[in-house]
Amino acid sequence: MDKCSFCGREKKDVNMLIAGMSGFICDNCIEQAYNIVQEEMKSKNKFNVDSIELMKPIEIKKFIDQYVIGQDDAKKYISVAVYNHYKRLMQKDSKDDVEIEKSNIILVGETGTGKTLLAQTIARMLHVPFAIVDATVFTEAGYVGEDIESILTRLLQSADYDVSAAEKGIVFIDEIDKIARKGDNPSITRDVSGEGVQQGLLKLLEGSVVNVPPQGGRKHPEQKLIAVNTKNILFICGGAFDGVERKIGQRLNTQVVGFEASKNLQRIDRKNLLQYIAPQDLKSFGLIPEIIGRLPVLTYLNPLDRKVLRDILTEPKNSIIKQYVKLFSIDDIELTFDEKTFEYIVDKAIEFKLGARGLRSICETIMIDAMFELPSSDTKKMNVTLKYAQRKLHKVNMKKLKVA
Repeated sequence: MDKCSFCGREKKDVNMLIAGMSGFICDNCIEQAYNIVQEEMKSKNKFNVDSIELMKPIEIKKFIDQYVIGQDDAKKYISVAVYNHYKRLMQKDSKDDVEIEKSNIILVGETGTGKTLLAQTIARMLHVPFAIVDATVFTEAGYVGEDIESILTRLLQSADYDVSAAEKGIVFIDEIDKIARKGDNPSITRDVSGEGVQQGLLKLLEGSVVNVPPQGGRKHPEQKLIAVNTKNILFICGGAFDGVERKIGQRLNTQVVGFEASKNLQRIDRKNLLQYIAPQDLKSFGLIPEIIGRLPVLTYLNPLDRKVLRDILTEPKNSIIKQYVKLFSIDDIELTFDEKTFEYIVDKAIEFKLGARGLRSICETIMIDAMFELPSSDTKKMNVTLKYAQRKLHKVNMKKLKVA
C-alpha cells in the first residue's frame, strides 16, 4: 500500500502523493515543509549589523555611480552619512564617554535631478531596513491624512516587524518641501499639512521612543502599539524647494557691501544658485528652525546639463534605452537607435525643463505605437531614426509635455 513516508497517511487519505526514489510524500507534508523552510530563511535573512561587511564611502559612491549619473557632491554626502551610520551601529561600549550622534541629511534639487533615485539606489545595497515615504500625505494628528508615526510603520514593514532591526534603519522622506509653512509668520488658522507636520517630525528626527501602530493610523484603532526608539534611525530628506532660488538671490545681493561688491557679484553663478543654499534660505522658504537644526547636513543637486542628460539616456545599468531594448527583446525584437535620435530626445527634454523625467515622457511618446503594434507583427528588427522620432512627437499635442 502506497503511503507517505513522513506522516504515514495512505493514498486515499490525501489529495496527492508524490513518488520519490524509495518513498512517497503527500501534499500536506510538502506544505508544512515549505512553511518550515520559509521560517528558516527568514531567520537567516534577519538584519544583523554585527555581521555586515562595512563598505567604505568610496565603495558606496562607486555603487551609486552605476545607477546615478553626475551629482558627485550629493553622492559624497550620502556615502559618508551611510558609512558613519553603520559605524555608529557597530560601535560597542567604548571606554571613553564620546557618543557619536547621527547626522540627518537634507537634499535640495530641482525636479528630475535624481533625489528619489539616489534613495532607491542606496536601498539596493543596504543591509539595514530602508523605507521611502512621501511627506505630501501627512497631516497633523487628528486630521484626515496620515499621521507622522506611519513613517515608522513603513520602516517596521520593511524590517518584517523586527523592532530591533527597524531601530537601526534608514528613512528617506521625499517631498519635504511640501510641508513648508505657508507664511513667514505662524498662521491664525490651522496649517495642518505644513507647520503641524513639522512639529510632529521633531521627535522622530531627534530621537525618542514613539508608539507606532503596526497596521497604520486610524483604520485599526484597536491594534496594539509598538514602541520604536528613533535614536539610531538615519533620516534623509529630499525636496525640490521650487522658488528657493529667489530667497538665495535676495540673500546674496543683500550681503554684498563695500568696494568688492561688483567683484563678488560677478563670481556668483546665476544659472545654479542652489549651490549657495544655506539653512537660512530653508527658514525663509517655510521650514521651522527646529527642523533645520535636526537636519545638520545640507547639500544640493546640480541641474542636469546636456551632457548629463545624454549619459542618463544610455549609460546607467537601468537606463531608459536599456529598458526599452530589454522589453522588445522579450518579444524577440532587436531594437536599435540612431545617435541623432538620442540628441533629439535630449534637446526636447531641455526644452520642456522636466529633467530626467522628461526623457522618460518623450521616449514613451516616441515608442508607444511600436510597443502597441510590433508584438503582434512578424517584425524582428526595429531601428528608431530621427525622422521616426520627430514624426511621433509631432503627432501628439506637444504642449502636454511642457511645464507651465
